[in-house]
Amino acid sequence: MKKLLITGASGFFGSRIASYYNDTYHICAATHARMDITDREQIFALFEEFRPDFVIHTAAVSDVGMCEKEPERSWQINVNGSCYIAAASARFHAKCLICSSDQVYFGKAATGQHQEEEETEPCTVYGKEKKEAEEICLRQNPECVMLRLSWMYDTRTLCPNEHSDFFRTLLFRRQSGEELTYPVHDIRGITDVKEAVRNLEKAMELKGGIYNFGSSNDRSTYETAEAVFRALGWDAGRLRRNETAFSDNPRDISMSPVKLNNCGISFSTTLEALIRNGRLCSALM
Repeated sequence: MKKLLITGASGFFGSRIASYYNDTYHICAATHARMDITDREQIFALFEEFRPDFVIHTAAVSDVGMCEKEPERSWQINVNGSCYIAAASARFHAKCLICSSDQVYFGKAATGQHQEEEETEPCTVYGKEKKEAEEICLRQNPECVMLRLSWMYDTRTLCPNEHSDFFRTLLFRRQSGEELTYPVHDIRGITDVKEAVRNLEKAMELKGGIYNFGSSNDRSTYETAEAVFRALGWDAGRLRRNETAFSDNPRDISMSPVKLNNCGISFSTTLEALIRNGRLCSALM
């Protein structure tokens, strides 16, 4: 059985990866208690001990606001930590997948689905950190696969203290009778985490480089929610437009799936997956 090291294994994405591949790989689920991602020596020691065949690096400070408040701390984790993982993977000949973000595209005036080869000019600390991590990791280890993830959701909660997400919040507020407000100046992919987890095994076969890794979407968050409600026959009259968020700097960080598709990996579109999951959850209510 091949060995798989997962960093951030107690987090939203990492915990689901560990659960899904538990019977397929010999897994080392590295939480912070076992390995401090900012400690290069600890990382190399764990690699020496476990000798992974594959590494999936999900550990990060992904709270955009927290990165703005504590940029030095988030840099240590998001940039330095990622680079240590890339370097250790090269030293011990492990195929390394590192999670980046669609946030690297936020800051460009260009709209439409962004491609991996275009120049990025991120305007947030988090986006800048992810871009820097991509560049340094690939210099240190050209075989690294950098996966630009989009906003992910699940239809179930694994841990009691787990943060909510787009889908579960939408479902809860619909059931409670609350109004739902979504921004009209924000376009981005929203991805079913189950698809992302399943596609990781194919991603292990990718050549080193950067890949958009998530569902494509050409609608604003408000338009996406409205389309889901209408497709499922839900009361769209309860939806409200947020005209303020991102109004001074409209955000379009939607990603092109072409490069990934050409490698034999595909995702449902944001709308397809949301409608499918909405129907499944409605049938269980």
